[in-house]
Amino acid sequence: MEEPLPRKLAAILYADVAGYSRLTGEDEDATHRRLSDYLDIISTIVERHRGRVMHYAGDAVLAMFGAVVDALSGAVAIQSELHERNETLTDERKIQFRIGVNLGDVIEDRGDIYGDGVNVAARLESLGEPGGICISSVVHDAIGTKLPLDYEFMGEQNVKNILQPVRAYRVNWTEPETRSGRPPKAPVTVRAVAVLPFANIGDDPEQEYFSDGLTEDIITALSYWRAFPVIARNSTFTYKGVSVRVQQVAEELGARYVLEGSVRTAGMRIRVTAQLIDGVTGHHVWAEKYDRALEDVFDLQDEITQKIVATVQPALEKAEFDKSATVRPENLRAWDYFLRGMALLHKQSIEDNSNARDLFQKALDLEPEYGEAWAGLGWGYLRDIYLRGRDARQSLIDKGFEAGKKAVEFDDSSAFARFVLATAYVWAENLKLGIAQIEKCLELNPYSALAHMALGNRLDLAGRTDEGIEKMERSLELNPRDPSLPQYMAYLARAYTSKGDYEAAVAWIDRAVNLRPDDANLQHRLAICLANLDRVDEAREALDRCDSLRPGWLHENSSWQPYADKERNDKFFAGLRKHALID
Repeated sequence: MEEPLPRKLAAILYADVAGYSRLTGEDEDATHRRLSDYLDIISTIVERHRGRVMHYAGDAVLAMFGAVVDALSGAVAIQSELHERNETLTDERKIQFRIGVNLGDVIEDRGDIYGDGVNVAARLESLGEPGGICISSVVHDAIGTKLPLDYEFMGEQNVKNILQPVRAYRVNWTEPETRSGRPPKAPVTVRAVAVLPFANIGDDPEQEYFSDGLTEDIITALSYWRAFPVIARNSTFTYKGVSVRVQQVAEELGARYVLEGSVRTAGMRIRVTAQLIDGVTGHHVWAEKYDRALEDVFDLQDEITQKIVATVQPALEKAEFDKSATVRPENLRAWDYFLRGMALLHKQSIEDNSNARDLFQKALDLEPEYGEAWAGLGWGYLRDIYLRGRDARQSLIDKGFEAGKKAVEFDDSSAFARFVLATAYVWAENLKLGIAQIEKCLELNPYSALAHMALGNRLDLAGRTDEGIEKMERSLELNPRDPSLPQYMAYLARAYTSKGDYEAAVAWIDRAVNLRPDDANLQHRLAICLANLDRVDEAREALDRCDSLRPGWLHENSSWQPYADKERNDKFFAGLRKHALID
């Protein structure tokens, strides 16, 4: 009996030219030359993403990767590069590839790969659009939120020579639409700046918090300028550790300029490299290297900020720069503790929140009037409310409220301090003062995506729904890649439901569910929106998925009432009650 051939799990990329026969029929020689160039480009990009081209079959390419993230990021890089090269060509001369990506078992033999994993990748390619990428549900689930991409579920597809239907997703690798079924808004502004996470190139990986903290401080300093937007931290940090072209980053984030760089610390010395790149042309606008003593780091931030401002908006007065200066701690060690605490807060777990609060307290032991550290401490308590539910709720609100008030007392020009105090007021059910504080936050930093979302959400809760929707949609423009997008889209779906625009509500919640299909809360919101459109069977299926994902969740949240007034709550749940989907 022959031994079975060895198999292994691999990510497979299959690319094929759309309409190749037509192209060769119109101009065979020119098509062949362009195709050869494009195949060389694909091969180079595959190798750059740690993949291997297994074979070419005329106008098709088969490649294998050891990691699914490499395969999909490689597919995006291929389509982005080919899209740029096609832009100068007429439609009839463009060579566009469709790409399919699958994760599955393959047989590797004599320098090639075979098996159902390869066959499914080829069938996925055939489901795609010219210039598009189609992936299997296995790839979609494996990627999760590792890449800054949006996905559109295409349903179960019956494909040739594959027994079971294939669950397929379309990858929206170009700039996503701001709402399903509606035209996308224009980019935020041609002058917007995106600051990518500075790379830590020191020998100590534990210093990662420092390069991240320096990046955040530069974002904050730039955000005080009212002349141009700065893309939110949560969006730019989705590119951390991901190899991606600057033009792609600029297009996806709606930015004209991209700042990137690196940080190396050694003892009490710091070396920072920074380069500002034109996101349209990819050309360097300026690049600098700084070698400084660590105690000069605040001056260094100001210098980088001023360089960007001088480039982006040279007519601004120097007086405006002075407004961007924040209150800095006199003790550098206090700032170091603050950076470490903020790095932990972004991880969003109860344990990390607790450790972050310890670090903020250490900063305050050194600098008792350090407003930003008080704000971090307060935010650590308030974030715990989300994570703990109702456990120790009042105690957390009280501690967050106290820290937020001290933050504003010691640094009333800090947008972060105002944001924390505003959140504390909302948790304390004082919506009026919460809105007043978040409006003050936006006065201090008019391009804070988080503040726009928070204000919009609270305006809707207060009955000012149209204003709230405008603010929330503005937030998504400033922060198009935030990992919390599904939650924000759910806020918008609720607001549109309150307004009576049920089609828009379903469009938003559909996008949220596509991003996080494993979230029981989103499935519940989807059922609410579908029921209001009398799509009863789909609403029932969403409730079933919700119960399957988190048994008992529906019962625990049966008394949930998002609004303070009965009339709006009745309207919100009207569809579920009408069709007897809830008691």
